[in-house]
Amino acid sequence: MQHRALSSVLVHVVFTLSFLGLSEAEPLRLGSVTFPNSGPAAAQEDFLRGVKYLHSFGFEEAAEAFQAASKIAPDFALAYWGEALSHNHPLQPERDLASPRRVLARLGPRPAERVAKAPTAREAGLLEAVEILYGAGSASERSFAYSRAMGRLAAQYPDDEELQAFYAVALLGTVRHIGESWGAESTYRVRMQAGALAQAIFRNHPDHPGAAHYIIHAFDDPVHAPLALTAAERYAEIAPDASHALHMPSHIFIQHGMWDKVVASNDASYQAAIRLWHKRADFSDTKRYFSDSSVWHALDWGQYGALQQADYVKAKQALALLRPVAAESQVARVKEGVGLMAARYIVESEQWEKLAITETTTPAELLATGLSAIRLGDVATAEQVEARLKSLTEEKQPLPRLEKSIAIMHKEIAALVRLARGKSDEAIALMQEATALAQDLGLPNGAAIPIKPGHELYGEILLELGRPQEATAQFETSLLRMPNRALSLRGSARAAAQSGDTETARQRYAQLVQIWESRGTPEVLQEARGFLKEQASRNKTAGQETDSLGAAPGGL
Repeated sequence: MQHRALSSVLVHVVFTLSFLGLSEAEPLRLGSVTFPNSGPAAAQEDFLRGVKYLHSFGFEEAAEAFQAASKIAPDFALAYWGEALSHNHPLQPERDLASPRRVLARLGPRPAERVAKAPTAREAGLLEAVEILYGAGSASERSFAYSRAMGRLAAQYPDDEELQAFYAVALLGTVRHIGESWGAESTYRVRMQAGALAQAIFRNHPDHPGAAHYIIHAFDDPVHAPLALTAAERYAEIAPDASHALHMPSHIFIQHGMWDKVVASNDASYQAAIRLWHKRADFSDTKRYFSDSSVWHALDWGQYGALQQADYVKAKQALALLRPVAAESQVARVKEGVGLMAARYIVESEQWEKLAITETTTPAELLATGLSAIRLGDVATAEQVEARLKSLTEEKQPLPRLEKSIAIMHKEIAALVRLARGKSDEAIALMQEATALAQDLGLPNGAAIPIKPGHELYGEILLELGRPQEATAQFETSLLRMPNRALSLRGSARAAAQSGDTETARQRYAQLVQIWESRGTPEVLQEARGFLKEQASRNKTAGQETDSLGAAPGGL
């Protein structure tokens, strides 16, 4: 019933799926792998399909493929290894230990008996490693022990691409246990090691789905993202029938501020996820979790890209498409995603709206309401939001990253309240604390967290106080962390213009006009084009040629 209800709401999407160019009779396009094994020839197609899906985090599809292989060959040890590994979601909090242990129990009652069924030392090593992953100890202890086991195996077989790839993702699986923030310095060494392993595979095997995927995850921050751009450009071509593979390139595109590509990548991922919905007639809890999450993830990231382009119509459509999924979903982050995306829309579009403050109002919704209240002159409501956010900072949050994010939001609203009350020194002190927390939060690896970045807001406050040179430093920091972010470009242009730095102002306004392509706020576009026109006129008078955006030769 759930499947039919969602299908009826989203049936129009079916007509857009022809872009995939895939009929049921055509083979799945998941990339290529070379994985010698002892399984019978009849089970190879299913087994290799499972491996490819594992590399693109198509976990439920991988499980089905490995189950098909073990049905053909009940003693095929690696089929059970693969199915068990499909329950390991290395970059997410673990939810299930019982299921993979049941899978392994089908191969044999005890670990030693299961490992003994592997015909080769290499395959036995893979089984031993997965036994460690689902053995005794905490999630952190098992993750590190599994990584070490895969490292020993990879060192023993240095020319085995699959062992190197699975070692790379095992390393990535330890990152969240090292530091909650992916950008934290303590994680760099491990991420670079994983990225180097994946790059070596990618150079020799450019169609390997895991190589491209793990490069993206390893270099997913604004400092290292240039190292992953080639892999990002290729990954969707390698595995276009894996929804996650269509989304993943946007991790790197967003780090470069390539908003057209961010939107296109997530449009394709969303359509692939919906295609999966229409193919399935049943949903287990696991399948539903990943199906719902795939839809939400694509809409969430796609909306952020659309908002940077000031495509407010598309941004609203993303929210409308998520609502029916969230209404039926049992996944908390999918349900909360509606509130997050609604709040983000308000903040990015600056179409101020005070949302209802209830016990279930999310921190993002509180932030959007607090910002709106200040901009609408309702300081009392902003003070109410400040109090709610302060109470949240005093509660234990499930993740350290969320704790820091809420603390930043509290200081942002508190600073705006102080500013509205004429206490500018207190406002500045609070924003200094907020930006310090943002730096401690680490480098961004997706949409802005929190939805109003601290450096950007601090810059706007400094501009309001008539301190453009100090504001410039804040906007430039924001743009280093989030390249081509529209509101930071606008702030940087205004600060530069007020400081007399006409060249920087011209460059920033030109970038903003190019990104928005007439879709942005009319007043801001008029402001930007007016400045560019004035500069072009001055340059012409001075005898210097300019391009159509008022940029001198060699500008952008």
